[in-house]
Amino acid sequence: MDITDFYDTFFEEAEELLADMERHLLELDVDEPDSEQLNAIFRAAHSIKGGAGTFGFDVLQKTTHLFENLLDHARNGELALRRDIVDTFLETKDMLNDQLGAYRNGDEPDQEAFERICQALQKLALEEIGKGLEAAGGEVPSAAAKPQQPAEPTQPQQPAAVASEASSTADNGSGRRRVALLNVGEKDRDLLVEELGQLGEVIEHHGDEARYEVVMESTVSDDDIEAVMCFIIDADQLEIGAADGPAAAKAGEAAPADDEAAPEASAGQEAATPAASAEKQTADKAAAQSPTSAKPQSGGKPKAADKPKAKAKGGSESTSIRVSVDKVDQIINLVGELIITQSMLDQTVSELEGPANGNLVNGMSLLQRNARDLQESVMSIRMIPMDFVFSRFPRVVRETAGKLGKEIELVTEGAATELDKSLTERIIDPLTHLVRNSLDHGIEPPELREAAGKPRTGKLTLSAKHQGGNIIIEVIDDGAGLNRDKLLDKARESGLNVSDTMSDDEVWQLIFAPGFSTAKEVTDVSGRGVGMDVVKRNIQGMGGNVQIMSRPGEGTTIRIVLPLTLAILDGMSIKVGSEMFILPLSAVLESLQPAKEDLYAMAGDDVVLKVRDEYLPVVAVHEALDVADARTELTETIAVIVQGEGRRYALLVDDLVGQQQVVVKNLETNYRKVPGVSAATILGDGSVALILDITGLHRLSRQKKEARRPRRADRSLESVTDNEMETSS
Repeated sequence: MDITDFYDTFFEEAEELLADMERHLLELDVDEPDSEQLNAIFRAAHSIKGGAGTFGFDVLQKTTHLFENLLDHARNGELALRRDIVDTFLETKDMLNDQLGAYRNGDEPDQEAFERICQALQKLALEEIGKGLEAAGGEVPSAAAKPQQPAEPTQPQQPAAVASEASSTADNGSGRRRVALLNVGEKDRDLLVEELGQLGEVIEHHGDEARYEVVMESTVSDDDIEAVMCFIIDADQLEIGAADGPAAAKAGEAAPADDEAAPEASAGQEAATPAASAEKQTADKAAAQSPTSAKPQSGGKPKAADKPKAKAKGGSESTSIRVSVDKVDQIINLVGELIITQSMLDQTVSELEGPANGNLVNGMSLLQRNARDLQESVMSIRMIPMDFVFSRFPRVVRETAGKLGKEIELVTEGAATELDKSLTERIIDPLTHLVRNSLDHGIEPPELREAAGKPRTGKLTLSAKHQGGNIIIEVIDDGAGLNRDKLLDKARESGLNVSDTMSDDEVWQLIFAPGFSTAKEVTDVSGRGVGMDVVKRNIQGMGGNVQIMSRPGEGTTIRIVLPLTLAILDGMSIKVGSEMFILPLSAVLESLQPAKEDLYAMAGDDVVLKVRDEYLPVVAVHEALDVADARTELTETIAVIVQGEGRRYALLVDDLVGQQQVVVKNLETNYRKVPGVSAATILGDGSVALILDITGLHRLSRQKKEARRPRRADRSLESVTDNEMETSS
């Protein structure tokens, strides 16, 4: 079996461990660090180191060796944490992520970056750990007085900290032990025996599939053996303990001489690394002080699954399975085709009459329910919690606030709210722009907040919740709010067509104009006038819209409304002439029959519809899409009130057919981009229906009117006469 078959599993697990590591580092209180968090960070580095060693990723293994050693000193109280030290740890985590990405792509990691991070970690170890030991009344390591110099500048030797870690792990479970593989197939068994041979000397191995035992001599710790094995098998399939029988007795006889034999066993290492001897004393002292380094001395067989870490790891893996996204997408496409076929059959059955078809009708009703349940179950596979998105922002807020000199508290709400995987990946960049914008322009510096009677620390809230068939994501800050006059003045300077009579909602939307920025100077955070227009365009591309609510002195809320998924859509079927169209049900507010007295003419042939003291632009679908044989008398049509990009429109259609769930097909991929149309679907009779884009349809209607109307003087709003209505039709 090729060991590269397990690369993907290692990469995915390592990425998850790095994400957990970053989360714990950001939550760490440097004044009173939580031992559980430090242990979790240490375990993550330890697991990555073990896997990297197994697969031969040397640079990644060496970096994690250094990092793990520092973390061990931190959790033993020998390294006093500060914010800049945590920043160094975060940079190391980023470097590990880069190295992991390089190996995933089949490349070698950046050697210069590796040397730079090694030097930073070595300097931190030599300067800070000595201070910590001295403050605690312990012995200051001799290496702290004189930094180790690499033999070659371009190819540094393995750092002394790595050597000390190797020495400490040699004392942690060294000697002869028995590794039992439970319920492991022959192919995996052979591979595991081969891997154990890389960790020490395999003396004998025998048994069957139920229990296969390997007796080996190794200086590698039990934890390292477990970390390597658990990339291939589950923790509950593994038992590690001292060898029984004569081997155990032999090991027991040799035990008293361990302290004397250790220098001889490591003589080769000390010869290769001159500073290893001095470092080993420090490592031995740290290992003796560490509560986690204590190992049972009995000859029993403690199970790996009995350890808290292994138990949690095994439990999580046994309840989940990793599946390629491509396979999930293929299943979703097949379920979509099944729904289309079911709709075709349902329409055919509905045309049959007579009691003889009762069983067929009942069967179709059952098929419809089962198909819908199947579709919802399959769609739920692609749904992942918003925590996948929100977990990225503590780091963004920390670094951006540091650059701006602001104190920010980040609060997340609704992290368990689920959204389609494709949307969560596409929403990260727009949300990042909005968060940075709130930190830069929204929340004031601490001095100004104090002067305004606010707490020095600003509050930024990321919120997610379901509402109908949509998800609402909000970025809320308690800053100064938007300044209407300032936005209008800046818009006039930028040459935008604005007026003092604009509503607040229209003024707030100005921040999404291309090239628009209120920043006084350009920084690496903002000021170039790019980003916010891209945010709006990207969100609209996902079928969503952006709304802004702001109060001077109290803060700003930016709300993103997105569909839960892009694959299935709840729609309303409408008919215009002989053509069938689909309106997204989430955009439909109501429908009504327009009365003559509620229709008003504007400049040219524009018409508005009065609905409860609100004047809505009228969009005749047959005019915008050039549909023949449609009704032209406005009072004989049906007005569907819809909302897009925060504005409401009245779409004139011939008939409302009904509500149905449709499978969305990308029109651009299969044909080309069509103005006023967002996608397409296949109806029950096999015909193709276009899914309308509300905002694009209004834009298309205005373009066509502008193209065909002559220049006419504007006139005041007045009641539409019969002749005018016929002309506008």
